[in-house]
Amino acid sequence: MAINSLSYAGSLILNQSVQTLKNQMTVLQSQLTTGNKSTTYAGMGVNEGFAIAARSQLSGISAFTDTMSIVNSNIGVANTVLQAMNDIGKTIQNSANSSSQTLNTAGQSIAQQTASSQLSSMLGILNTQAGDRYLFSGTAVTTPSVASMDDIMNGTTTQAGLKQVIAERKQADVGNGLGRLVISSPTGTSVQVAEDVAGSPFGLKLSTAASSLTGATVTGPGGSPAGISIDLGATNPNDGDKVSFTFNLPDGSQESIALTASSATPAPAGSFAIGVDTTATAANLKTALNKAIGTLADTSLVAASAMQAGNDFFNTTGTAAGSVVNNQATVPAPITAATALSGAAGTDSLGASFAAGDTITVNGTPIKFVASGATGNELNVTDNVKTLLTKIDSITGTSTPSTVSGGVISIHTDDAAGLSVSSSNTTAFAALGFSGTATAVTPPLRIGGNTTTAAGSLADNQATIPGPITGATLLSGAAGTDSLSSSFGLGDTITVNGTPITFVTSGATGNQLNITDSLQTLLSKIDSITGTSTPSAISGGVISLHADNGSGLSVTSSNTTAFAALGFSATATGVTTPPTSLVSGTPANTVKWYTGNPGPIATARGSATARVDASVKIEYGIQADETAIRSQLQTLAVFSAVTTSTTNPNGAAQVSALSQRVTQALTPQTGKQSIQDIQTDLATAQATMKDATARQKQAQGMLQNIVDQTETVSPDQVATQLLALQTALQASYQTTSMLSQMSLVKYLPAG
Repeated sequence: MAINSLSYAGSLILNQSVQTLKNQMTVLQSQLTTGNKSTTYAGMGVNEGFAIAARSQLSGISAFTDTMSIVNSNIGVANTVLQAMNDIGKTIQNSANSSSQTLNTAGQSIAQQTASSQLSSMLGILNTQAGDRYLFSGTAVTTPSVASMDDIMNGTTTQAGLKQVIAERKQADVGNGLGRLVISSPTGTSVQVAEDVAGSPFGLKLSTAASSLTGATVTGPGGSPAGISIDLGATNPNDGDKVSFTFNLPDGSQESIALTASSATPAPAGSFAIGVDTTATAANLKTALNKAIGTLADTSLVAASAMQAGNDFFNTTGTAAGSVVNNQATVPAPITAATALSGAAGTDSLGASFAAGDTITVNGTPIKFVASGATGNELNVTDNVKTLLTKIDSITGTSTPSTVSGGVISIHTDDAAGLSVSSSNTTAFAALGFSGTATAVTPPLRIGGNTTTAAGSLADNQATIPGPITGATLLSGAAGTDSLSSSFGLGDTITVNGTPITFVTSGATGNQLNITDSLQTLLSKIDSITGTSTPSAISGGVISLHADNGSGLSVTSSNTTAFAALGFSATATGVTTPPTSLVSGTPANTVKWYTGNPGPIATARGSATARVDASVKIEYGIQADETAIRSQLQTLAVFSAVTTSTTNPNGAAQVSALSQRVTQALTPQTGKQSIQDIQTDLATAQATMKDATARQKQAQGMLQNIVDQTETVSPDQVATQLLALQTALQASYQTTSMLSQMSLVKYLPAG
């Protein structure tokens, strides 16, 4: 029997097998400890590419989850603030609607004091932050949303606040105490009520008149400025006959007064006495109208003026208003909505016609005139003013339709700063009341056109053939020259609003004049003292000294003879002309209440966006100048800003009229944004995030399953494999041990 020895090759194979088993055991022990198949991507298997992609998607979901957590937190804070504002609005509405109009020593009602307190709260919560983000500033997340209550209400040393704007507007609207109306007697038997200035935005505006006065004739409203006349004729009215007037007020509301003819002595309130003849009755009617309109001006007009002043201060909308223009009818009359854009003489058409090919460009978008069949941004040349205004409104997207009233076109826009209207046909455009480019006055709005003028009389120079003085006329000179008829001399003074201008021989500096200077130099020196924006002028030998905004103007001279040669006697005092327009307030002269980003309020929600899924983006921005928030803030501010004199017999009625308007303004209106609308938008964003979260959780489960199947192991399975491997390894060790102990000696017979 042959016995072969254990070869090296066989031993090596056995050792490699044992080593392999040991490596497998190490891997299984690692898997059991970590729960992962391997510590390297290579060890994960062929599906690891899917697992890596799944991990990337899981990371994205985690980022979306974090984003939604932050956004939900911000929306939660914002919703709390919005709900608080909604509650504030209801509180003030109830208070204004039910509280007593009894005035305290400050000239305010209890409801107004409550509004002041709630206004402070509302301004405070509008500057709420979530983390380091101001929630109501739109994209300007690091900037407070609104200015301080003190600045908004009282202004700063250089900027007007709401109270000043209200006071200015009240002065402009009330005017002469009759709401800028003029009550006159064209004839002995008639009374006329007319507006003072055509196209003025201030005061009471005539709407309609109705009469049951026996034998009376009512004419108007018509003319420029508009007026309504009542002629009693030859027949006195009967007891109980009535006449009424309806007026449009600055805030868009209407008020009426009615007067009843009465033979009672004295005539009761709300009536006028029937006189011995129609001349006496007309005089009594005029007196009664003065009283009734004066009361209306001191009550409802004051309240409406304050509400509109609040709109001027807070609102972002604007109006481009034209001048009064007439049609080309046989008897020209102010244009109306029905006036044709082109037509022959003698018809209700513009004074100059638009033609095919002409354009009117609105904010960069042209409206083209065609002969007929207009479509899109086209107009037929035969269309009317109303059709044009509707076309313009469709381009601007205004929420307030443009109008024509009293021959004046008003183009409205929600974004005053962005309105620009021009035409290729400047002549026809002028027939609409506009010259050049029509732009809106930008809020905040201030009173304009209110100047003081001191006008002299006609004065001639002392030329050989005297002629009217001009800017070149010298302040002193010899006979026969273009100089004043009486010269100023060394040491003479002209004092302007308390500041003296002194005459010197030569080398004048500061507030000095050389005696050889011209009249124009004197006017420039006066203007530098008054600070007028309208230079003083001389025309036809008459000097007109100007000052801005109704400020006082007083000019005197130590040389009264030479002063008389300028056309003035004693003291030249200014006469204030009523304001006739609104001008843009500037950051230099008016407080800007909203300090967040100035983006369009229609896209406020888009001022803050977040991607919450691969293909889903939500919008959750809020701006304090949005209509719902601004409107409530504006109403509270106006209500708390207005005060009245406790000695004014109309004081309580003033506050009552204001309270009615406040109640109405705080009542939700169809088609107008409400605070609940903003909350609904935010709730939609939250619902979108909730849906995204649900989808992501589903996807997260599937993706995690891919990762787990690819990269993780079952502890039970690994433990079983490890136990089996340990048994195999132990058997291998035993086999190896037995083989290593084998010897030829063991196979040889004993002995």
